[in-house]
Amino acid sequence: MTPSKSTDRVGTTQTETGEHADTRERILDVALDLFSDQGYEKTSLREIAERLGFSKAAIYYHFASKEDLLLALHLRLHDYGREFLATTGEGLSSPQQWATLLDGFIEQMLRHRALFVLQERNRAALERLHDTRHEADHDDLENRLKLVLTDATFDVRDRVRIACALGAVIGGLLLSGDAFSAVPDAELGHLVRDVVHGILTPPAVS
Repeated sequence: MTPSKSTDRVGTTQTETGEHADTRERILDVALDLFSDQGYEKTSLREIAERLGFSKAAIYYHFASKEDLLLALHLRLHDYGREFLATTGEGLSSPQQWATLLDGFIEQMLRHRALFVLQERNRAALERLHDTRHEADHDDLENRLKLVLTDATFDVRDRVRIACALGAVIGGLLLSGDAFSAVPDAELGHLVRDVVHGILTPPAVS
């Protein structure tokens, strides 16, 4: 007997929902490779579909346009940033604890380095994207970060250190993704962590 499928609140079976999500992720992964290797402008939806063994119509079922594909890839970075900022209010009370937290964030970012390369190589195309969700996400992330940096329970010197350490992570991994693309993950991670720890826990002056 074929097992029955449970149905979610909008009437789509869980199996169908999972398959839909998996297909979207496969499309995004292929788009990421092609946009990074040959550029967003030079990549067509037909190429993405052919790489997957799909028709263009199958791509359009999941994404309304090539711009939507690029936006979805960019919003992956928003998701990672939101996940990180959600952990910043959980009893952090010292720069040393922030150093440990940022170690984990650096590891996560290194697992997704291809997204940073995409950002750098397709900056002009990304800057042309104007989407309500996109702008709202930027505002939300900015507001969450402001809450961290204006938390009066931290000494202002520590807040400045935290801001500089965050800047080191973003500058070393996100904004410079393409510049350091030839540096192995382990080496780049070590270098960025060394800078972050130097900012947050500088050696005592003898």
